[in-house]
Amino acid sequence: MKIALIGYGKMGKEIEKIALGRGHEIVCVIDIDNQEDFESEAFRSADVAIEFTNPMVAYQNYLRAFKAGVKLVSGSTGWMAEHSEEIKRLCREEGKTLFWSSNFSLGVTIFSAVSNYLAKIMNRFPVYDVTMSETHHVHKLDAPSGTAITLAEGIVERLDRKDKWVKGTLLAPDGTLSGTAEHAANELPVNSVREGEVFGIHTIRYESDVDSITITHDAKNRGGFALGAVLAAEYTATHEGFLGMSDLFPFLNE
Repeated sequence: MKIALIGYGKMGKEIEKIALGRGHEIVCVIDIDNQEDFESEAFRSADVAIEFTNPMVAYQNYLRAFKAGVKLVSGSTGWMAEHSEEIKRLCREEGKTLFWSSNFSLGVTIFSAVSNYLAKIMNRFPVYDVTMSETHHVHKLDAPSGTAITLAEGIVERLDRKDKWVKGTLLAPDGTLSGTAEHAANELPVNSVREGEVFGIHTIRYESDVDSITITHDAKNRGGFALGAVLAAEYTATHEGFLGMSDLFPFLNE
């Protein structure tokens, strides 16, 4: 399979290593200094492009890949609130293809399925309130993380007593605490911490007056994310539309 990379930071390099190890070919690498290569024959020859950049440029990258007729896999977050309906429309009505996930880690995929199943069980026990926290490296621009939002949406969908998730507190790298720890009974608060070079820790806690139940996923390195992105690219090469991890792993729909 011919793969183009959009974004060549630490994640892009890890994806490149895993893709080559699985026998794929990297035909084009686009980073901040060679944006004109979106128009190149090398980029147009790709079966799939894998995009990991940042919220400010992801949407434009999608449009440029679509214009070139290249299917896309992306893990960039922070763009969906403003552009998700348009991107889904392009995939649904104009034949474009985007496989998007807030997190490609296989471990997070399993963790998400466990969280959804646990929420179904806890729906029967309203004495437990639920909160969530996520911790990431100081370079991460959005908070809460896209993964935390996805997890929170899955919980809200399955807990009758929760109508929505809300931003909780944000502990900045300099120790500054903003936001609020207060939340209404129908809200699921998501607290964020930015420190060091943490790859990603997501914790979901159900608490009553007598005990608590906590589940956590702690990423040790970028390898799991990169492998998941390449697996998604292999799937996307033969599928179309607006795709996600529940297409690649149907057990997420159970």
